[in-house]
This record gives sequence, C-alpha cells and structure tokens, in this order.
Amino acid sequence: MTQVTIAPMTPATQEALRGISVTEEQVNFSGQPSEVIDLDDPLIDIHVIHYGDQVAGMFRIDRGFHLHHRFAASTIYGLRTFLVDQRLQGRGIAKACCAALGNYLSGHYPAAEAIMLTVNLLNPRARKAYLAGGFIDTGAQYMDGGFGPQHILKLPF
Repeated sequence: MTQVTIAPMTPATQEALRGISVTEEQVNFSGQPSEVIDLDDPLIDIHVIHYGDQVAGMFRIDRGFHLHHRFAASTIYGLRTFLVDQRLQGRGIAKACCAALGNYLSGHYPAAEAIMLTVNLLNPRARKAYLAGGFIDTGAQYMDGGFGPQHILKLPF
C-alpha cells in the first residue's frame, strides 16, 4: 500500500498547500486549498497529507459539524475538504490516507467518537476511497449539499 503521513498544518505546510490543486471537475466537490486554508474558523483544523517529502493534499476536521448537520451528535466531528493534488492522483494516496485516519484522528481528537462526512453521489471515486479506508455508508443521504444529494459516511473510532 502507498505510504503517507498526516500532520497538522504548520506555517510551512500552509504555504506548500497553496501550490496544490484539484481538477476543475473536482472543484465542486472539494474546492481548492487556496479557498479554505485562510478561513478563520476556530472549530476547524487543517491537516496535511504527505507523500514522501511532498505535500500531497489536505483535509479539514470540523469540530462543529453537528451544528450544521442535524444527523450528527456533538461527539461526531466532520471530515471536510479532503483532497489530493491533481498531479499525484491515481497513486493510492487518498485510499492510504483514509486507512490511516481512524488511528490518526482518534489520537488527535479523544473527545470524538467518530468522524462523518458527506460525499456527493456524483463522486463515486471519492466514495470508493473512503469505503476502502474503513468508512461505513450509513445508508442515509444528505439532501442539502450545494451540488446535489450526498451519501453520509461514518468512521467510528
């Protein structure tokens, strides 16, 4: 399996994230890193995905996920803006990161019992990577997504 490491964003990795991007087709699902890394939300933490010595991608953990998603309890944190640089896609980085998320996040967020996310029905590749990484499809759908219905997935700790 592809080897990745995950770490909280630092000032140095924040600058490196400005150099990565996703394809135009993926922007509707994740946005570009440059659109979210400077947002000042005290309930959101940014984490960086490393592939070797390269900054390969990022994701955000939303500790206030339950405030915007009625299906989530306060002990459920949200995974948002998960993305891998378009130049590095197809190498198993997303799948490897998803497989490492449970151990990584349970260590960083001991107050959380699980992570949840919504993934657009039009994004089957992302859903496949999440499921391969241990997420469980709840069978429910979130209908208030800005780009159409979304599957609700959960990663219990």
